[in-house]
Formats: sequence, C-alpha cells, structure tokens
Amino acid sequence: MLFERGWKWAATAATVVLLSACGGGGGSAPAGSASCDVASQKDWLRGYMLDWYYWSGSSPNPDPAGYPTLAAYFDALKYANYPGARGPVDPWSNYVDTATYNRFFAEGRAMDYGIFVNGLEGQLPLRIRMVEPNSPAALGGLARGDVIKAINGVADTALLTSGFAVLSPAQAGTQVTVDIERSGVPQRVTLTAAEYDLTPVPTSATLTRSSGAKVGYVALKDFIVQAESALTTRLDAIKADGATELIVDLRYNGGGRISTANHLASQIVGAVHGGKVFTSLVYNAAHQSSNTSFTMATVPGSAFSRVVVITGPRTCSASELIVNGLSPYAQVVTVGGTSCGKPYGFSPVESCGNVFSAVNFRSNNALGQADYDAGIAPTCAVADTFTGTLGDPAEALTGAALGYLQTGSCPVAIAPARASTQQLRRLAEPGDRPGMTAD
Repeated sequence: MLFERGWKWAATAATVVLLSACGGGGGSAPAGSASCDVASQKDWLRGYMLDWYYWSGSSPNPDPAGYPTLAAYFDALKYANYPGARGPVDPWSNYVDTATYNRFFAEGRAMDYGIFVNGLEGQLPLRIRMVEPNSPAALGGLARGDVIKAINGVADTALLTSGFAVLSPAQAGTQVTVDIERSGVPQRVTLTAAEYDLTPVPTSATLTRSSGAKVGYVALKDFIVQAESALTTRLDAIKADGATELIVDLRYNGGGRISTANHLASQIVGAVHGGKVFTSLVYNAAHQSSNTSFTMATVPGSAFSRVVVITGPRTCSASELIVNGLSPYAQVVTVGGTSCGKPYGFSPVESCGNVFSAVNFRSNNALGQADYDAGIAPTCAVADTFTGTLGDPAEALTGAALGYLQTGSCPVAIAPARASTQQLRRLAEPGDRPGMTAD
C-alpha cells in the first residue's frame, strides 16, 4: 500500500530485506539504479515504469532530459486516464525516503504531532477528528471534537485553502502552536514533534442491541504487523462476550499490508472459510508470473453473521479490500461515506535511498471483482460529525451502524460530501497514508 504522496527516503541493509519481503508473487524484486546521479536515476525510473508499472503501454513515456528533477519526471510518467479517475493523473504512485517508510511499515512508529483534522471535507468548523494515543497531541491534552481556530497563527479559513503541511514536521523537535476552542472556551497548546509508537487498534467494545443481542466493535487505523496481535486479542474478547455481529471502523484507515487485511478477514469469517481466496493480485501483461493470491487462515470458531464496515473518503486500498474481499463470503454492509477508490497496490522497490511505490497490480476478490475505482458507495450514507467517542453508540457513525443492525434499515441522516481527487491532494492531512503493499 501505503504512501500516496511524493515523499522521499534513506536506505539500510534491513530495508532491503523488508522490501524484498514486500514483493508479492513470483520472481525477485527488481534492482534499483546502479548509479545515483539524477540522470541515472531518471533512466532507471523510466525502465522500471516501462517494465513493472501496472499501466505500462498506456502511460506516458517522455524523454527524461526535459525534466530537471526525479520528482518531476516521476509525475510525468504516471498514467493520465486510469479508470474512474477524478483527477488528471494516477494519484497513488509515489516515493518516500526509506527511513520514513521503515518507520511506519517495519517499526509501527510515526514522527509528527499525532493530530488529525477534517481538512479534506473543506468545511468549518475545522475539528480534530483523531489523536494518536502516544503522540505529542495526546500529551498536550488535545482530543477528538476540539475546534481548531488557528495553527501557528494561520486562521482556520486560510488553512482550508493552503492545506496542512504545517502539521507534517520535517524533523523531531519542531514546534507548532494550535489554538482550539472546547465547549466555547479558547485554549492555546504548543506541541513538539517527536517519534512515538502507533496504536493501530485504538479501541474496541462489545455493544448491546435493544433486543439484548451482542455486537462487537473494533476500530483499526493502520494495516501494519503491529495491529495483528491486538486484533486477535480484541476479537477473541468480543466473541467471548457472545457477540455474533461485528462493526469494523475503517473510516480513518488509508490501508497498509495486504497480509494484515487478510489476518483481519480470517478473524471475521472464522473456520468455515479457511483456505479460501481473500484477494488475488494481478500484475501487468509482462509479469503475469507474479500474480498471486492471499488465502484466509482457518481460525477456530464461527463467523460473525453480519458485518458492518464504517467507511469514508479516507477508507482506502487495503481497507477497501475488507469490504470487497469479504463480500463473496459474508453479508457486508457499509455505513458512512464513499471510500477513496483504490483497488491498486504496490510492490515497493528501493533505489538510491528512496522507496518507490508505483502501482504494480490490481487486487480482485475471489469472484474476480474490483470495480470500485470511483469508490465503494455506502449502503447507508451518514455524515461523520468528528465528535463523540469512537465505539460509543452516541457517536454518529457508531450509532448508525448499530442502528442498522437493530432495524435492518438505514437511519435518516445527512449524507457526507464527496471529496474530489483535487481536494485529497490539496488538503492531504498528516498521517493519511492511502495505499497497500503486496505483503
């Protein structure tokens, strides 16, 4: 999966092992550029994209001499009219420095403030939608629902135009001042960027329907290895409580490892579908030998009878696999907003201190379906209010999901706005890493 922005990177021996493990399918991962001057890297990138890019043969192939930087040339090589496009080019392919890539995928850590806002909706009030539990924002007392009035003196209205790069620090120790309003009372908080451990499974609960039936709830923010033991523990506890239905909250999950998505799917369907295909990765015509499938593990116990997935415009890639991959085996209902629309993924390649995540494959479910380039529309369209505690029936989307399981009908609610690709790019928020890797 993962990073869909033009970040950059730095290599270690451990990185090479990690990236080889992310290859997915048959054959070995391609080598990086033999020389690291800009001209050599552009020549390497051109050859790599012609060979391994999913849209090779349909994408542009300009002469690299006309582009002064590697980033500019990478942008020029991207496919301009991919199916379902809401913007002018492939918005997913990217590269980022290896240290940043490894920090997230290998270590399960981040280096930022840990504050996430509802910026891509482009509307006021500007609110904090989530705070990472171990982050500087949490230590500073910030919380979901706080209204942001200004950041570093830049007013909320200006932030919605200029974007939120200020919340993505270049290095630890960088400070930012956040003016908030909570219950009408203004506060000013100064945060210092730091590295911290991510909490990919921030909350879970066992809820009770009006009939007395038990319903499990689990929120997952990142599909990383560090999530897997927590998912098993939380879902085992939910099953032990007697829950036979499940709400999976993926509204803020941009994706990650397919193997972790497969782990979650296996926990959901139980023993009955063990060994069946969760997703199949299909590469371009030159690399059909790399096509591969992920099959679900046989997990003791029965499957959840119904599954509701909470979605939104940040639900992307490996998160969308949960909906698409489970649909042949379970009744899956979606509540919230339309997902981002990315049935594509990466087999990342390291070159000259950068990890390149160009779209390499399309991910189909067991029925060969992957028809959600324009996003997966919700069964029940319900707007996120960015207030309330996730997993609390009083919170808008948790309550809507529980209500559907109680009545079988969608609640009457305000439908969320649909963000365009241009909005997603302009208002990209820190910590949003839409994508999936083939491991």
